[in-house]
Amino acid sequence: MSELVTGDAVVLELRPARLPSRALAAAIDLAVIFFVFMMVSVLMGIASATLDEAAVAAVGVAMFLLVLVGGPIAVETLSHGRSLGKLACGLRVVRDDGGPIRFRHALVRGAMGVVEILMTFGAVACIASLVSARGRRFGDVFAGTLVIRERVPVKRSGAVPPPPPWLAGRFAQVDLSAVPDELWLAIRQYLTRMRELDPGVGRSIAGRLADELVARTGIDPPRSVPAAAFLAAVVHERQSRDARRVFTGARGRASAAPTPAAAPTPAGAAGAAGAAGAAGVTGGSAGGVGGVRPVSAARSVGGAGFGVRPEAGGSPGAQKDAGASSGGFAPPG
Repeated sequence: MSELVTGDAVVLELRPARLPSRALAAAIDLAVIFFVFMMVSVLMGIASATLDEAAVAAVGVAMFLLVLVGGPIAVETLSHGRSLGKLACGLRVVRDDGGPIRFRHALVRGAMGVVEILMTFGAVACIASLVSARGRRFGDVFAGTLVIRERVPVKRSGAVPPPPPWLAGRFAQVDLSAVPDELWLAIRQYLTRMRELDPGVGRSIAGRLADELVARTGIDPPRSVPAAAFLAAVVHERQSRDARRVFTGARGRASAAPTPAAAPTPAGAAGAAGAAGAAGVTGGSAGGVGGVRPVSAARSVGGAGFGVRPEAGGSPGAQKDAGASSGGFAPPG
């Protein structure tokens, strides 16, 4: 992994391509170039059959420069560093700052490639790539470029830790519409990776994100509550609202679907009456509609890694213990 710092002070983590993948890409490119060169040579030989030797030599030099030198330069310029061989191997040529290359970069790489690859059969390029820490040949050094790997495995992001039960539902009445998606993404990335950070650095990042969230929403955060727990509770509230919105929309579409009416038979009517009575008992005891016990938002998304609100009958000490064990956040003193 190579860390590059752009002009905007952004650190880029790039994977430089090594010699085996670069050699395979160069072999594919050379095979295509020589095939095109042979085809053009045959056509030009037929077309220049009536020319003298000087004209034939001039045509040969022009074909060499146009096909073997100008061809790779044009392809890398138009494709922004992805020739046919690099496309097949998942490689790309970029600038030292991670940006796309331009004509001058491709020109320097192509001119040096004539000496490094064509005239020395790739020996100089292989030695330079082995010696370089980032696998660069002389053409990359003089052009200020780097060949990187584009096809890298993507790490799956971890689940957001659940908030403590004593904070679940605390921010149900807060307006979260003013929070931009960039801030939500930053908070989620912090919560999923906070266990990998240095404790001091983690507290600093959590405090900065919490202050920005308070400025966007006007929330009065509870005192003596860690910033990480506060962020987890607010993110949980937002995800609970999204889950309720999805479930409500699905239920509304299901209820709006037309159902054909059928005349009930006497036995069917009696069975329906009995089922309605049982549903009424269940609905009265659980507060549901149609005999289905409603699932709270905190419990409905509990399987996705969010905290479950404790029962009302639990003691405060038990609630604090449950919060400390489920979300990894200690309750306030």
